[in-house]
Amino acid sequence: MKFMHIPFNKPYLTGKETAYITQAVESGKISGDGMFTKKCHQFFEEKYGFKKCLLTTSCTDALEMAAILIDVKQGDEIIMPSYTFVSTANAFVLRGAKIVFCDSRKDHPGLDEDLIETLITPKTKAIVPVHYAGVACDMDKIMSIANKHNLFVVEDAAQAIDSFYIGADGTKKSLGSIGHLAAFSFHETKNIMSGEGGMLVINDEQFTKRAEIIREKGTNRSAFFRGEIDKYGWVDIGSSFLPSDILAAFLYAQLEHLDDIQNKRKKIWDIYSAELKHLANKIQLPLVSEFATNNAHMFYVITKSLNERNGLIECLKINNINCVFHYISLNKSKYFVENNKVVIDLPQSDRYSDCLLRLPMFYELKESYVKKVCAVINQFYSSL
Repeated sequence: MKFMHIPFNKPYLTGKETAYITQAVESGKISGDGMFTKKCHQFFEEKYGFKKCLLTTSCTDALEMAAILIDVKQGDEIIMPSYTFVSTANAFVLRGAKIVFCDSRKDHPGLDEDLIETLITPKTKAIVPVHYAGVACDMDKIMSIANKHNLFVVEDAAQAIDSFYIGADGTKKSLGSIGHLAAFSFHETKNIMSGEGGMLVINDEQFTKRAEIIREKGTNRSAFFRGEIDKYGWVDIGSSFLPSDILAAFLYAQLEHLDDIQNKRKKIWDIYSAELKHLANKIQLPLVSEFATNNAHMFYVITKSLNERNGLIECLKINNINCVFHYISLNKSKYFVENNKVVIDLPQSDRYSDCLLRLPMFYELKESYVKKVCAVINQFYSSL
């Protein structure tokens, strides 16, 4: 069989996106909080039990809103993993916070929950766990630490749509529904997407009213449109965080097909797992902890060295397969090093930066192509 180029990602269209966009345009209301925005909010609140949802223009914006809501000030300390996207840190740095990086687990790129308490000081304001690859951090442990030290928890659930945490008592909770606040992404690389886009989830009702104000440029405009006040004005800080209803229309078409998309992605993930499991003594494969479910956001392999990963990438490239590495540890970034004089040693985070490789994962990826990727990886390791 002749194989064409296998890309890392290909956005999937369900077929209704343009029809819903047209419907939004013809409604005459294409700015924020139109009918499709309301449909999306209702979908998430009913399906996943989120107390309040607000679509945003990006996950970055949702995180920035969270930082404002928990009133981050100059000198406050925020604990988060170093192995994450820069937005996780930027949102809090913009409010003057000091970022305190936690190393990753040995068995998973998520933060090591057992290290969190050693990083807490009187200046600590919040813990920001990142559910890497859509796989839950140990939220019982994190919430227990947060409650003990009176800290906020903001879940970075950018990759975690339709993924769950299973508590010690067996209760299954949607990721994003456990912390005080949570942020999701609908970037085109995510399971459900709208090109760009995000969502803030509010689980602590003390933040609900202010979140609406911050999202609407610091005005009480939302209350005005509900008829709760007779005029609106500037009452708080804020920005324009709400997306056009055109984006929401696109997103809603995706949400209607969420179960189908998830089932297909899980089948692809399972093929990767079955085809590569015999290499478990040569490469580290993805972990789905006993307290987590798998939303098949990504399938990755972890090599034993940077040189080995470079060799594997080149081998895949020669075979017309595009695989990519992921984050560079933020503690090694130019910005962080220039603004923090203390050298931080985070061996696990650095290991994932050097050795983790993401394999192609998208709805329309053919089974034969998945097996081709695996065959090339098997060939590479048989030659070592």
